[in-house]
Amino acid sequence: MENFIVSARKYRPATFDMVVGQDTITNTLKAAIKGNHLAQAYLFCGPRGVGKTTCARIFAKTINCSNLRENGEACDACESCLSFNTLRSFNIHELDAASNNKVEDIRNLTDQVRIPPQVGKYSIYIIDEVHMLSTQAFNAFLKTLEEPPSHAIFILATTEKHKIIPTILSRCQIFDFNRIRIEDIAARLAYVAANEGVVAEEEALHIIAQKADGALRDALSIFDQIVSLCGKKITYKDVIGNLNVLDFEYYFRTVEAALKGDVASVLTIFSDVLEKGFDGHNFVSGLCSHLRDLLVSKDEITLKLLEATPAIRQRYLEQSVNCSEEFIFKALDLGSNTDLSYKASKNPRLHVELFLIRLSRLNSTSTEVTEKKKPEITQKEEEIPYPSKSGIIRETAEHPEAFRTRETEHPGGKHAPVIEKHTRSFSIKDIISEEKKDNAPVSDQTVEKAPEAKHQDQVPVPAEELTAESFDKAWKEFTDSQKGEGARVVSMFKSVKTEINEESGITIHLSNAAQKDLFVLNYKPRLSAFLQKRFNTGEIEIITTVDLSETNGIIYSDEQKYNHLVTKYPGLKDFKKAFNLDIP
Repeated sequence: MENFIVSARKYRPATFDMVVGQDTITNTLKAAIKGNHLAQAYLFCGPRGVGKTTCARIFAKTINCSNLRENGEACDACESCLSFNTLRSFNIHELDAASNNKVEDIRNLTDQVRIPPQVGKYSIYIIDEVHMLSTQAFNAFLKTLEEPPSHAIFILATTEKHKIIPTILSRCQIFDFNRIRIEDIAARLAYVAANEGVVAEEEALHIIAQKADGALRDALSIFDQIVSLCGKKITYKDVIGNLNVLDFEYYFRTVEAALKGDVASVLTIFSDVLEKGFDGHNFVSGLCSHLRDLLVSKDEITLKLLEATPAIRQRYLEQSVNCSEEFIFKALDLGSNTDLSYKASKNPRLHVELFLIRLSRLNSTSTEVTEKKKPEITQKEEEIPYPSKSGIIRETAEHPEAFRTRETEHPGGKHAPVIEKHTRSFSIKDIISEEKKDNAPVSDQTVEKAPEAKHQDQVPVPAEELTAESFDKAWKEFTDSQKGEGARVVSMFKSVKTEINEESGITIHLSNAAQKDLFVLNYKPRLSAFLQKRFNTGEIEIITTVDLSETNGIIYSDEQKYNHLVTKYPGLKDFKKAFNLDIP
């Protein structure tokens, strides 16, 4: 029985042209070889499975090839290439830094570097997972890397470049390998499937590529796993069943039901997802990705960001036509918030269901707001009935757009349209005057009495005389109205002294200059307006003075105040010491 070789090894690239998704790096390396511009050290960094070690081996093989092709590839016919292909080359040395990360291992390497190559020009040293070297090993390797023999070239490979010390990085040419695109991985899988005689659906290979997360080696491993289960025929359903991937059909159905406002269907779809053993968090994350794909499908410029097969791409285009951008933006906002707060929820299922209900209400809510029409009032001044405690109040409609109609019941039992106004409040005096007219017929009130009510609004309120007693009441009311400003301000108002003089006006005695500045800047204009409205008079002169009689003109320092408080409250000293407080 023939031994099975995994696809990741069997189809490992042997030339630069076979490397998938790293064209920029391979072209640069080939140009360096052809131009004989070889550096003393290279650093290949990037995520797993993207071809770092593979490119290092191909690079090492091509450097010593004696008959390079015109395209910069190795000939695979010279002695150096043949020895490399049969794993007997003495010019290429590989070191695993994960298991050889001590100073002694690096010392052995530096001793080996001194030996010139027996065949070819260069001795190449490939150090994989170089970030695993200890700090002492890095320091021991530093001098050799800085001034190596002319025949030595180092190729370092790592997945964590940030763990390498800067002195090493500065001595290397750094190549950052990218994650491989889903389309490139799917194309490579199709090539492998064709060579292995496996019939695979395009959607199935695309799901494998998505699951690999940019790593071709992972994709080939998953491919071998699926072939072991399905044999020579791979279908989309087999792949999603084996990889525990949620079918994209659920997302299309969820969005379609949400656009119709069908809450029951959306909740039923989510219940089916849970019954199949999928996690609600994965469903929310997948639905957000689906909404993102719908968004990029709405514009030809962003359509290239959609990573899907042609058949699935067409479905996204069809559904995106029915989704407005506003719907998608709001849905993505809801989905993102649900995704972030999912783990903190004590009832995850209800948490997701509330998100789906809000999602289903997005379209219906916007439609109701758009289609809702308000009554048109053609006359500029039209008598509008108002519901009151005792009957109906009439008022001039200065802003017809501020009203909406509803039905109310008259004392006689008949229903008539009544227009409610939300932005303006009606007069309390109108209510009082209407309560006196309860016995009058409704028709008489609505036709004849409305002008009288309007006339009553124009009667001026009799002014209250400004005396010492009335001012004290007004001052108390004004002080109470400033409670929202904080306890410090209220305390200031309660501590000041006030005087009324018919000749000089009102005098406010404040305790210090700081209070005076605060009062003049912030509260003097308010007090003046309050008194003018209260006493229905013109501008009242307000004089502010600083009264130092309580302190005999002495201004105490902060330290003196603290010492005085300590004599009255001895515990204050311990409090200051416990919290390490300072006197300002």
